[in-house]
Amino acid sequence: MSSAASQPTALVIGEALIDVVHKGGTVSEHPGGSPMNVAIGLARLGRDVELATWYGDDERGDVIEAHLAADKVGLADIVRNAARTSTATATVTEDGKATYVFDLDWSLPRVDLPADCPVLHTGSLGATIEPGVDVVRSAVIDARPSATITYDPNIRPDLQPDPAAAREVVEGFVRLADVVKASDEDLAYLGEGADAEEVLAGWLDLGPKLLVMTCGGDGVIARTASGLEVHLPAKKVTVADTVGAGDSFMAGLIDGLWSAGLLGADNRDALGRITAPQLEAVLERCALIAGITVSRDGANPPTLAELETA
Repeated sequence: MSSAASQPTALVIGEALIDVVHKGGTVSEHPGGSPMNVAIGLARLGRDVELATWYGDDERGDVIEAHLAADKVGLADIVRNAARTSTATATVTEDGKATYVFDLDWSLPRVDLPADCPVLHTGSLGATIEPGVDVVRSAVIDARPSATITYDPNIRPDLQPDPAAAREVVEGFVRLADVVKASDEDLAYLGEGADAEEVLAGWLDLGPKLLVMTCGGDGVIARTASGLEVHLPAKKVTVADTVGAGDSFMAGLIDGLWSAGLLGADNRDALGRITAPQLEAVLERCALIAGITVSRDGANPPTLAELETA
C-alpha cells in the first residue's frame, strides 16, 4: 500500500464502481460505490486513507482511478484485475430518491493493512458478495487487535432478496464491528417487519460500542454500550438528490471519532463510554456533512474548507 509507515491511515474496503444515473430524461456516468464514497469523504476531511477495491483495466476504471487520485486516496496494486469495472444504474425520482440495478465483479484476492491503521471501514456490496466477502471478513478479523472496525451494511434488496439470509451475513459483521451505522430502511428490511429501533437495540448485544441509525427526515438515533441514547432532529436542507448522503455521514462519523481520540483498539472501551455532549457534537457535524452532500448532485462530499465555511 502507498502510505508512509509513520502516518495514521484509515483503510476502507469495498466496491468502487460507476454510477450510471438516469435523471430527468438524461443519462450521466459518475464514479461511485459506498466504500469509495466513504474513502473520498475522509480524504476531503483531511485524513490519510487507503482503499482496497477491485475494478477493471478499462475506460471506466480509468475514470475511477482519476477520481481517487484527485483526492489523494491510496490504492493497492491489485485493484485493476477485475474482468470489468462494475456499474450501478441509478434511477433518480423527482423527489431526489434513487433506486439501483447492479452489474458487479467482486473477487478481491487479498487485503494488506497499512502499518499504522487506527480504523478499518467496510460494508455495502463488498461485505456481501462472494467470493470477495470472505477476504473482507478475514481482513476485519486481522485488523481487530489494533484498529477500530466501522461498518455500514447499506442494504440493497435487489441483491439481497432474502432478508433472513442478509441479516445472517450482516450480523456476522456487526459482531466484529465497534461502530455500526445503518439507515432505518436497512434495519426495517433486515427485521422483516420488526421495529427498526428494536433491531438496532438488539445489535448492542452482539458487541458494538456505538450504533447509529439515520432516519432521513426524522433525524438520527444513536445508542452506546454504556446505555446512552441520543436523538437528534434532521437539519432542513434543499435536496438535489440523496446519492452518497449516508456515505458522507459515515465519513463524518469516522472523522469525528478520530478527532475525539476514540479510534484504535486501545480506545475501544472509551468509545463505548462516549459522553452525550461528545456524541451529539459528532452527530451534528455528520448531519451538516450529509446536508451539504444532498444539496448538490451526486456523491460529492464537502472538503474540510467547505465544512468550516458552512
